[in-house]
Order: sequence, then structure tokens, then C-alpha cells
Amino acid sequence: MSDGNWGFALPAFKPDEALQKLRRDLRELGLTEREGRFERRGTAIARAAVDGSTLKVAIVKRPARTPEWIEKTVKDSAQLRDFLALVKKNLSGWSDADE
Repeated sequence: MSDGNWGFALPAFKPDEALQKLRRDLRELGLTEREGRFERRGTAIARAAVDGSTLKVAIVKRPARTPEWIEKTVKDSAQLRDFLALVKKNLSGWSDADE
């Protein structure tokens, strides 16, 4: 038995369930969902949508009226946690003057 094989498979990634969890987590961070985007005080911060067996997510480089998006494809729960951690980190680093 190799170090990486514990004899069980990871659960299948379910993008619909992952999107629901991400929506809840982003709302807990104080973001408001509008038309598939998540905003803070009317400024777009993140977006997410199911794309087949993956989840397409994006975060803005900096809050702006015309946002510049950094897009990612989420294929498993670990990548979803990483994206949520990035949103938390960026939200804490952006001041009110950035919006």
C-alpha cells in the first residue's frame, strides 16, 4: 500500500451542491447576491456558476464599477475552499476607499 492510497476514493464533486455552499458562505461574509454576482455595497466582488461537472468562479482584482475578473475552474472541494479563502483574504485587505 503506497502512502497516498488509503483504500477509499474521495467523494464525487457535486457542482450544484458546491454552488449552494459557496452562496451561503459568501452571504455569511456580508456579500449580497444579484444576478449570479456577489456584491458589497453595490460593487461586484465575486461570481459563480455551474458549468457541466465543474464550477466556474471569478473574483475581481480590485473593487471597481467596471471590474476586471480573475477566473478559475473549481473541480473539487479543496479548490472551492481555496477560492473562499482568497475571497476572505481580499475582502479583509480592501478598504472602503477601494470601492
